[in-house]
Amino acid sequence: MTSSALQIALAYHRAWTGGDLDLAMGHIAGDVVLDAPAGRLAGIQAYREFLAPFAERFLVRTEMIAAFGDDDRALMMYDAETIPAKSAPAAECVTVRDGKIVYNRFVFDRTPFDEFRRRQAQTGAAQGR
Repeated sequence: MTSSALQIALAYHRAWTGGDLDLAMGHIAGDVVLDAPAGRLAGIQAYREFLAPFAERFLVRTEMIAAFGDDDRALMMYDAETIPAKSAPAAECVTVRDGKIVYNRFVFDRTPFDEFRRRQAQTGAAQGR
């Protein structure tokens, strides 16, 4: 049997990785708190602004590695294939209250994305000469 928090976490994950941010945001509480490598963000609008560029511009596909949960918390670990990196492992540990994700600890390696931005900046600088 799948726990309620895990069901919500997986529905959220399927939605945003499938490109439906509106559906994904339906699983997020208005006062959500997100802790990610870039720092802490609060509120659903900040959450969406964090997730949208990755989901809309960089994500190719994801493969779920493992997912566990209980009534209040769920942990998903997955590998994301992205434009900057063929393999970008990530994990999200979410807390669910009243059917919505109220907290997400989102962990991923920023290195491939930082290197991608550096390459783009170098290409742009070289073209501007």
